[in-house]
Amino acid sequence: GLDPIIQSLRESVIYPLCYPQLFTSTSGLLGVSKGVLLYGPPGCGKTMLAKALARESGATFINLHVSTLTDKWFGESNKLVSAVFSVAKKLQPCIIFIDEIDAFLRERRSNDHEVTGMMKAVFMSLWDGLTTDENSRIVVLGATNRPNDIDYAILLRMPKRFAIRLPNEEQRRNILEIMLQDQNLEENFDFDKLVSQTANFSGSDLKEACRNAAMIPIREYMRNHTTPKGAN
Repeated sequence: GLDPIIQSLRESVIYPLCYPQLFTSTSGLLGVSKGVLLYGPPGCGKTMLAKALARESGATFINLHVSTLTDKWFGESNKLVSAVFSVAKKLQPCIIFIDEIDAFLRERRSNDHEVTGMMKAVFMSLWDGLTTDENSRIVVLGATNRPNDIDYAILLRMPKRFAIRLPNEEQRRNILEIMLQDQNLEENFDFDKLVSQTANFSGSDLKEACRNAAMIPIREYMRNHTTPKGAN
């Protein structure tokens, strides 16, 4: 069900990273998109899609956790941000992935902590440096459940935005068939009924539902073959 999005991501991220010689243009219309945003409800595969992008493109994948950038010493956070981009340049092609990007690059306010504001400014400055370097093959890839909380200046740096929605009926059926393909199901197992009963489930929800169902025979076995403590 994500085929159209996957194809668009290939065209905007993977192809420019893998075949940079095809994306050179004096007009500046071709090249690697320096910012891509995946947004949608939790559990719909945004992080998995980001890792698949890096794997297919052969790019180095830097999974950037905001906690790694925060430091109690003044100025150290800025150095850490600079170090991330320095490493990315040495290891390019590279994808810098920021999950829950809204927590780090949310809309700026007057009451923001000074260190946080400086860290954001340094990050955006280094990010802008990627757009001026024609030979740069670095992409900042963000994922969020709350795109409206992201700073507008950040959104401008992420012109490629893809909505990862909850799976529809056909997509849920495909997901369930893959998850249950190695399970011993009844011969007349009703996938249609299961699909209809899992409306508004995310991929993560479907996996958890299947896991709980797989635990039922184990619970029954343990209940019938174990003796409670204190029983004779």
